[in-house]
This record gives sequence, C-alpha cells and structure tokens, in this order.
Amino acid sequence: MRLRALLDTDALGLKLLGGEDELDRSVRGVMTTDLRDPSRYLSGGELVLTGLAWRRDAADSEPFVRILVQAGVTALAAGEAELGSVPEDLVVACARHRLPLFAVNESVAFATITEHVVRQVSGERAGDLAAVVDRHRRMMTSGPAGGGPDVVLDLLGSDLDLRAWVLSPTGRPVAHPKDPGAVLPAEVCAGLAAEHLAATRAGRRAPHRVTLGGTAYSLFPVRSTGRAPQVAGDVRESVLSDWLLAVEADAGEWAEERLDLLHGVTQLIAVERDRRDAARTVRRRLAQEVLELVQTGAAPAEIAARLRVAAPVLLPGLGAAPHWQVVVARVEWEDGAVEAGPVAQRLLEEILVDPLAAGPEPSDRIAVAHTGEEAIALVPLPAVAGEHDGSEAGILADALLASVRDPLSAGLDGDGRLTLGVSAAVHSAEGLRGALEEARHARRVAAARPGRVCAAGHQELASHVLLLPFVPDDVRRAFTARLLDPLRDYDRRHRAELIPTLEAFLDCDGSWTRCATRLHLHVNTLRYRVGRIEQLTGRDLSRLEDKLDFFLALRMS
Repeated sequence: MRLRALLDTDALGLKLLGGEDELDRSVRGVMTTDLRDPSRYLSGGELVLTGLAWRRDAADSEPFVRILVQAGVTALAAGEAELGSVPEDLVVACARHRLPLFAVNESVAFATITEHVVRQVSGERAGDLAAVVDRHRRMMTSGPAGGGPDVVLDLLGSDLDLRAWVLSPTGRPVAHPKDPGAVLPAEVCAGLAAEHLAATRAGRRAPHRVTLGGTAYSLFPVRSTGRAPQVAGDVRESVLSDWLLAVEADAGEWAEERLDLLHGVTQLIAVERDRRDAARTVRRRLAQEVLELVQTGAAPAEIAARLRVAAPVLLPGLGAAPHWQVVVARVEWEDGAVEAGPVAQRLLEEILVDPLAAGPEPSDRIAVAHTGEEAIALVPLPAVAGEHDGSEAGILADALLASVRDPLSAGLDGDGRLTLGVSAAVHSAEGLRGALEEARHARRVAAARPGRVCAAGHQELASHVLLLPFVPDDVRRAFTARLLDPLRDYDRRHRAELIPTLEAFLDCDGSWTRCATRLHLHVNTLRYRVGRIEQLTGRDLSRLEDKLDFFLALRMS
C-alpha cells in the first residue's frame, strides 16, 4: 500500500509532520519498537511505530532516524501519548534524511494501525491472507469466546496450505491447528523453542530456519505490538517470555511477498499476546498486595481477607481455594545490566501455565508479583476429589525443571542463570509467610547447584527448615521476641553486637577458639559477650536445648 492511503483513513489518527513529497512510497509491513537500535528486526519497507520511550534528550533523534533510513524503512509514526507531542528535533532529523514522519493521536492504539496496514498489504498481495486477517479480526473483537490465535493457524492451513504452531519460549503449545495429526511431540516443541531462543540471543535475522527429525521449520518471533513498549534496547528483557510462530516449511525458498504475509500474521498474533498480558494486570496487583501483607507481618485475618478477594479472580466459579503454593524465581545476568524482577515475572507467567485449565486463558490461575530481583508466584490449588491435605497437589520442582531446562538454557546463552524454588501447599493465610520463606530457601538451595537452570522443592529441605514455615505467625513473633528482643535492645543502646556474636557462636558449633578467630576477638572478650547474652535471656549456651532455641529464633526472625 502507499503512504498517502494512510492519511485517507481518519480512524488511524495520523497527522503528517514531514515528507509530503514521499507519500508514494510503498509500505510492506509494520514494526513497533522503542529500542534505540531496532536494525536487527528491520528488513526494509516497514512503517515503524514508536512510543518515543527510546528518546532521553534531543541528541537521540538523529542517530535513531539514521538507523531507520539505513535499514530501508518507508516511514516513521510517533505516538503523542508519551510526550504530549512529537518533539521538534525528531521532525528536523526526519526532514534531513527525507524520512516521512507521522504523529499518532494518543487515542489511537498502535494495534489499530498494525491491523489496518496488515489487512491492506495482504489484500494487495494475496487475497487469501486478507481473508485470514479479516476473519481473525472479527474473532478477536467478538469477546472472550473468540478463537484467538488458533483461528489464524486454521486459516493459514486452509487458505495458504501452511501448518503452523504458536509456542511459548519453553515450547508449550499456545495454539495449534485443529487437525489431530498436527500435534507436535513435546520434544519437537522444546527443540524448536531452544533453536529460536539461541538464534534470537545470537542476533540472527528472522525467520530462523531449522530442521528437526528430518522436517524443516521456519521460526518467526511474535513481539509486542506496542501496548507495552520496551523502554530499553536489550533483547534479554523479553527473550525469555516472547512467543514464536513455527511454520512447517523452509522460508529460504519463499518469495519476499510470502515472507511479508507471515510477518503480518505474527503481528496479529502479537495483538492476542498483548491482550493476554494486559489481562494479567489485575492478577499481578492482587499478588503484589498479598505479598506486601505477608512480608510486613500483617495479621492472618487481613491476609485471609485479601485471599478471599483473589480466589474468585484466579479460580472463577470455584469459590475459595483450599490450598496455596508459592514459587520464587530469579534470573541473573553476569553483567547485571537488565532489571531482573520484571524478566522473572513474565517468565513465571509463561512457565506456570496449567495446560489442563479450562477457558481461553489457562494462565488466569497464576498471580505473579516481583520485588527487587526476584519474582513470586501465588498459585491457588483447586480442590481435588479424595484430596484432604494438599500435600501432593500442585507444582513439583522436578517436573517444572524438566519442562523448561533445555529451551531456557539456550535463551540464557552462557551469560544468564535461572533458579526456582517451590514451596509445599498450605491451607491458610497463616501458612503463606512460611511458604514464601520455604520457596526462597529452596531457591537458594537450587542456586548452589551447577547449571544454567536449576530448581529445588520443599521435599529437598532439611527437617527444621521444612517445619519452620508452618509455625503460626503469632507463635513465631512471641518466640523470637522473648529470646532476641533483650539482645536487640542492648545492642541498640550499647552497640555491643550481641546478635552477630550469637549467630557466629552457634555457626561455630560453640567453639570458643573458632568463633573468636572469625570475629577477630580475644577469647576473653567473646566469653564476656556470651555471658552477657546468658544474663539478659536467662539461658545457658552450654546446654543443647538453649542452643537449639536460639538457633530456631534466629532462623524465624
């Protein structure tokens, strides 16, 4: 289609800011980006949509526009929502490089422009795919009962004679053709996901062509349409959570027009991907609220009230959840350049999807929050016939690890690491704090193991660690206060470091010499401090029972 045709469609909300003499240029596709350098994802002929999140100051516009022009981009459309208007320095840079520039009204979603261009380009080049686009658009806008990406795949098969699958980054089938013979074996799905992640991390241009089991596949990334623009330009921010479209064909033999059609299809699927991501907002907020209550030591009744609000959202139609489980994940990159919490959050939302859950979005049973460098998933477990205590229900660390290890190891590509910890199931709000501590401890156990992807569950924890999480909060607080509060108060008044001394003494198994060496103290000074601890608490650190009480109090504090 021609650029001038975009201005004739009022619903797109486009205003021409420069390049009136270039409006006869052809548009062959759409790409949404807020990367500072999106060149690796450009093949030429695109209308680039941007929310301007890449722009920090006026000096950023010139290099950004130069990169687009060198990649053969047809035109640039900048959203007004971020800054209120398109900055003058971007207008000047586009005029200097003769790149047509449009402003996009803040009331118009980038997805609307994407769908319009895809339909028009498809209609001009292949009437059959125009039917795919139009029919899929109607299904997508008909409400929750719409067919989602499955509809696109079925129409690709019937109209273009192409078998295709939408896969998660771990190889979980998100959508597949209705044909029973089109079901891919799990090992093939995992292999395709691993190949895609490795190629993406290596910066290779899509589609990625691979052969598995004697069958050729072409892998197309499914990226955001712009509803949740990326602020930074590091591919590691999204590589572990983006979907991919796997087509049973060798795209190396295709004409450019056919490649354009498939890129357009990925943009349609990305609309559904973003819709599902937006639907997770409420669940993320619920998880964050519950997590904050748990970590701040809120009363169990207050936590239980929030869980009653969360349960109908996470288990619609099933009422309250009889059991809850906690999964903690941490993604670490060697250079520390990528914010880890959001990456782990999006990854957990993908890998904890229950494939047996009913409804159009099986991940609606998972609520994931992130805090600092870790993500925390709150997983409700519905009642199962014949199940009373929930001890065998829910997610098992071994099974979770087996399902994600190989593909995600390829995505971590030698400079990243994923560690997961899984708690036991708990049946009340009082148990959630313990479940969180248990999952965190299990993750630390996993982190001590070799490998790019590691997981540990509650079954692997030492006996006292397994018991502590299930001590009610009020008992926990009373026990630790009775033993440790006198020491904390004394340390606060005299800077005596009795608490660190107690921890070191127990860690050295009560050895005076080793403890004094570790703390760089004379043995007599150490004996004075231990004597003060015993005086303040009325305990005797030569007795095993008292040592054990102090050990447990420190673990629970």
